[in-house]
Amino acid sequence: MGVKLKYNKLNLLLLLMPLSLMAAEMPVSVPLDIENIATITPWKRNNTWSQIDWSNYNNLQHTVKKPVPVIQPITSSIKANPANGKKLVANRKKGNCVACHILPDVSQPGNIGINLSFIGSWHLPDQFLFNYIYDPRIYNPNTVMPPWGAHNILTTDEIKDIVSYLKTLTIPVQFKKRPIPKNNVDNLDEFENPAMFELETGTDLFIENCQKCHQNPKASFAKWAVTMPKFETRLNKIIGIEEFITRHARATTGVKYLLQSGENIALAIYLRNLANGQKIAVDTSDVNSSLALKRGETLTQTKIGQLNFACTDCHKKNSGKWIRGQYIKSFTGMIDHYPTYRSGRDAIWDFSTRIQWCNLAARANDLPPDAAEYADIELYLTVQSNGRKFSVPGFGP
Repeated sequence: MGVKLKYNKLNLLLLLMPLSLMAAEMPVSVPLDIENIATITPWKRNNTWSQIDWSNYNNLQHTVKKPVPVIQPITSSIKANPANGKKLVANRKKGNCVACHILPDVSQPGNIGINLSFIGSWHLPDQFLFNYIYDPRIYNPNTVMPPWGAHNILTTDEIKDIVSYLKTLTIPVQFKKRPIPKNNVDNLDEFENPAMFELETGTDLFIENCQKCHQNPKASFAKWAVTMPKFETRLNKIIGIEEFITRHARATTGVKYLLQSGENIALAIYLRNLANGQKIAVDTSDVNSSLALKRGETLTQTKIGQLNFACTDCHKKNSGKWIRGQYIKSFTGMIDHYPTYRSGRDAIWDFSTRIQWCNLAARANDLPPDAAEYADIELYLTVQSNGRKFSVPGFGP
């Protein structure tokens, strides 16, 4: 049973393409289990993460149509509770305005949005202030600001409290420059990076299950990892190293190294580590891969979740800026160190876990790790790093 994609129009085109255009695809001679699912079935979200169901909002597979509302009429001056408004702008689950805006009495505000520290001196109409918080898309369809009221994050009364607080702000506060974070940890030092111990596990797993066919892995896999992911015609989708491990191992040895399992991550670290120092060189010259690349780019621009965020809202439009105390990186260099140890989570993540986490940060339902959408995004982001050298396993906050 092959994997079904939702990109029907694009898939129809694939049927018309001659095989001569598919040189960069996965060779069909490589044994793969294409009958079974590559992840735990039924798949369920990491039980240490939020289990809220955001099915009422877009995710990367499903669109939930929510039209932009009309302007909410405000017929009199807003005189609510500015003290509560001040609390709301700093509340991470509610307004969290300080994540993107400079405001008074905040040690590490973000600077994605405009400086709001003296917005009260601008004498903006209450109706404008209220509606820009309620749903900024009314005024700016391309905004990166969430529709706080329209998506039921803030109540009408809470928005009025925030408006009342903003009207009290008249003294400018400047954004204090911060040094760009530098990771001084040697990610290949086992005393610094716990993920290096999984390199040993991956080595042992390779010797136990793979060495019979691949007797000189340092030579045969010296550059393989930097050419992945690739399009697999038998599955009609892009697959990365982790899914390849699952399907190839099951087809050749019968072992079940399902996606995001410890064994799968350890082998992925081992195979990528063999290519350390090599430059990423993913080929998308065949038609299937080039179409997947375009899909991946489109998915990074897709607004999802209750917060209505797209990948590009942070990592393209606002790369080099700050969300509270977090520096925003660009797409380039995002993927050349995965799997990576995340010290803040005390866990090793492959790249599908990273995307799932970002989905939940946007308050959108995440997808199973073998989702075609995740693979297309992985391809797109890997191509953005073509020419950069592998250094796996990674280490980060």
